[in-house]
Amino acid sequence: MSAEPIMEPVMTQDPIDLLSAIEEASPVPIRPEYVEGTIIVPPYPDEDHNDGIGELYIQFRSAGFPLVGFGSAFRAADKDGRTVASLAPDFYVRHRRASDLDAAYRGANGGRYPMDMLALVGEVTSTNHKTDTGPKFRAYAAAGVPIYVLINRHSKTAHCYTDPVLPGDDPTEAYYATDTKVTLGDPLPLPDPYPTLDTAPFLEN
Repeated sequence: MSAEPIMEPVMTQDPIDLLSAIEEASPVPIRPEYVEGTIIVPPYPDEDHNDGIGELYIQFRSAGFPLVGFGSAFRAADKDGRTVASLAPDFYVRHRRASDLDAAYRGANGGRYPMDMLALVGEVTSTNHKTDTGPKFRAYAAAGVPIYVLINRHSKTAHCYTDPVLPGDDPTEAYYATDTKVTLGDPLPLPDPYPTLDTAPFLEN
């Protein structure tokens, strides 16, 4: 990506309503996100970014994971039902196909599914790499997503984060206790039953 993301603090209104308003006002399709009190409008991904994600998608499909996907957004809420995060991962593997209940949730939340559908989530960094390594890292851990795969093109490393921990009620304190890290280009092992990922396409790009 070549442009910096647009980031604005959010104070009062339900973030989902604000995200929906931004989507409706945009002359082109966009998927704004919300995390740690901030709305993020990511820049358009470049071809290297998209090609790499496509390679990972194929690897998961070839390994027998039909519920791998990309393009959908997911919402996390606190115990009072308030929106904590709304994120559109670069790729993901779901626990389940969307049920009628999930579809109803999506309809009530601006097209966003519940984040507890996610078994694995992945991001590929671009110019806004600090968002992927900071707020998104914490948000996925706080939501209890079991595995967070991060392809960090900035540091030229690939990570498989596991064992999410939320010490208290503050999602900004959440983290993953385990980090399996390799140099970009090396195979990245994932927990069973997932495949070891070939990260070489990102090195070539």
